[in-house]
Amino acid sequence: MKMKHIKYILLSLLICSTFSCKKEFLTLQPQGELTEDQLTTQDGVEGLLVGAYGLLNGNVNGTYGNYGAAPSQWLFGEVASDNAHKGSEIGDQPPMNAIEQHAPTSTNDNLSNIWDRCFEGIQRCNNTLKILANLQAGKGTAKFSDARAKEIQGETRLLRAHYYFFLVRIFKVVPYITEATSGTFVPNDKDIYPNIVEDLQFAVANLGTTKPKNQKGRVDKYAAQAYLGKVFLYQKKYPEAYDLLNAVILAKPSLIDMPYSDNFDITKEDGPETIMSVQHSVGTDGTGGDNGNVGDMLNFPYGNAPINCCGFFQPTIDLANSFKVSAVGLPLLDGSYRTNPYKSDYGLIGTDKTNYAVDKTLPLDPRIESTIGRRGVPYRDWGLMPGDTWIRDASNGGPFLAVKNTVDVAQISSGTAPGNTNVTGLNVNLIRLGDVYLMAAECAVEKGDLGRALILVNAVRARAAKITPRSINGVPAAAYKVSEYVSFPNDTYARNAVRFERRLELAMEGHRFFDLVRWGIAKQTLESYFSFEGGYFNYLKGITIEARDDYFPLPQDQIDRSKGALKQSPGY
Repeated sequence: MKMKHIKYILLSLLICSTFSCKKEFLTLQPQGELTEDQLTTQDGVEGLLVGAYGLLNGNVNGTYGNYGAAPSQWLFGEVASDNAHKGSEIGDQPPMNAIEQHAPTSTNDNLSNIWDRCFEGIQRCNNTLKILANLQAGKGTAKFSDARAKEIQGETRLLRAHYYFFLVRIFKVVPYITEATSGTFVPNDKDIYPNIVEDLQFAVANLGTTKPKNQKGRVDKYAAQAYLGKVFLYQKKYPEAYDLLNAVILAKPSLIDMPYSDNFDITKEDGPETIMSVQHSVGTDGTGGDNGNVGDMLNFPYGNAPINCCGFFQPTIDLANSFKVSAVGLPLLDGSYRTNPYKSDYGLIGTDKTNYAVDKTLPLDPRIESTIGRRGVPYRDWGLMPGDTWIRDASNGGPFLAVKNTVDVAQISSGTAPGNTNVTGLNVNLIRLGDVYLMAAECAVEKGDLGRALILVNAVRARAAKITPRSINGVPAAAYKVSEYVSFPNDTYARNAVRFERRLELAMEGHRFFDLVRWGIAKQTLESYFSFEGGYFNYLKGITIEARDDYFPLPQDQIDRSKGALKQSPGY
């Protein structure tokens, strides 16, 4: 069985919300559901574990309304940053406008969405661990070997750590609930990072370097090492993070030889760059798309495009210009990329609009074409991107389109859900090797090893230089150039170079806002961005960032249910 063929296991007795279950409910025998005793078998535990994996795509059932819980984190990680607009029309999904403008309230449905789905995943992990413990204690049929039992614990605890990490990045103050928690409302008054670390350390110690059960979608030691390294990085524990991240790098083939575009190609998933990914499946699993990439289903071009729904998630003008390079092919770290900004045909009218032609002399990093759809440039295998006819409302979202979450026309029949071509089987990389290189480079800078940071950043850039240029009638669509840094003269320069490289390499992959927050530069970066981008979009003018805006408010319905246990995030 491939992990893509996920079957959701909904067990009312076991997965009721920690904050909403009542004692009366627990005394009733659920009809048509399995009891704990029935699940205390090897098959029962394995099924529960698959169910815990199943929540990685942010979906319980159905295909609509899972946007806030998308594993790509396009809304909280990108729209809340300087990389992406919500897009679409101003009146479609208005709660998302509040996320983009950093003015959410505690009743914003996207907040409830990510909270509910992550805690559903956590509860499934806790149930798996609980039933496994019962089985190994002799309360059921034949127990697992000690090796498989430890491996299941490792898989499950890594998944639980992932769900908690998603929550703590967004809400900061989160209650910590385990398989041993019962009968009480848990307050959110403690730092849960130590608990996340403990789960990940267990996973590192108990997972092997081969995938459990030889299934590609499962987590292994490399995923555990990379995830623990990432969590240490968020805690600014750079030496500990570096050792883990470097171990992954040394165990993998060279990044330079891995084609960049393979990360966004449905036919080349689970390749050597994938460290941990969310598996998606459509068409053959009988769910009608439930196991597909439902979180990104709004994020496709509009109008007469081959896949046309619903015009959300548009790259910003600021992001597009960040791909400009200097005469020697290096990023413009001083912010001069905003000088004489490239904005495609945005703002043109009449014959200027009709006769617009892309500027093929613009010096650009070729990764722009894998990230941003630009008028007059080939968009995957769809043909030349025509501009406004594929954009729902350019005055609201701008002239650009997202690329990484889409699929080729040639892949529509096999890679999209029947009747819902905007639900694809494209996996989402939670951690990939390019990310690991740059996290390790960041650690190297903070450890004072600028030479190692230079090597790692240059490896990422050397791979980018291998990208096949997009061409129009045999002529490159831009003056593409990517060069390696000769040196990092000091730590400030090196730090800026690493951070800028993360933006270029990982743009539109859900990292940017969280990076800005952990670097402590969200306020200055976003206010500068709003000043620039607000020159084109009035709804962004004059936005200021407060201390509270590093995180989002807890859902009010959860606070109301908690009987005083949960306290609102500071500042809300």
